[in-house]
Amino acid sequence: MTPYAVLILLVIAERFAELAVARRNGAWSRARGAREYGAGHYPTMVALHTALLAGCLVEPWVADRPFLPLLGWPALALALAAQGLRWWCIGTLGPRWHTRVLIVPDLPLVTSGPYRYLRHPNYVAVVVEGVALPLVHTAWITALGFSLLNAALLATRIRCENSALAPSRSLSVPGAAP
Repeated sequence: MTPYAVLILLVIAERFAELAVARRNGAWSRARGAREYGAGHYPTMVALHTALLAGCLVEPWVADRPFLPLLGWPALALALAAQGLRWWCIGTLGPRWHTRVLIVPDLPLVTSGPYRYLRHPNYVAVVVEGVALPLVHTAWITALGFSLLNAALLATRIRCENSALAPSRSLSVPGAAP
């Protein structure tokens, strides 16, 4: 097994850890009256992220892609940084982090951690990882295909989240009505 295949298998294991956290957090949110938004696009998101990881494994093997150190090492650094950002988001949101859009009523927006700087920092991590992880082993077709499809999906997802979070924004604004 190549070191790159081991990397992708580690990312797959990390995804299962994320799903366990999301499941636990989903139960927490639902117990507090959370409402789910955008459930219709969730299966597409799962399929796209699964295809990314499959493409990372298949493309270098089928197309006999080499490891190019000048591309691979910086791409690996970016992929690892994306993982760090993702887990910073998960840690900052605590039980409010999910893979689905679950909104607990009457909770203000989280404005600490990476959310102090960006409205959707987890999606920055997704975009960076979607480019960087395949490029670690020159899987440029996977990187390009995922990035294009993910841009369309993220446009839908971010619209959905922004709409769902709109009532919470008023709770975070100083002087807003309770």
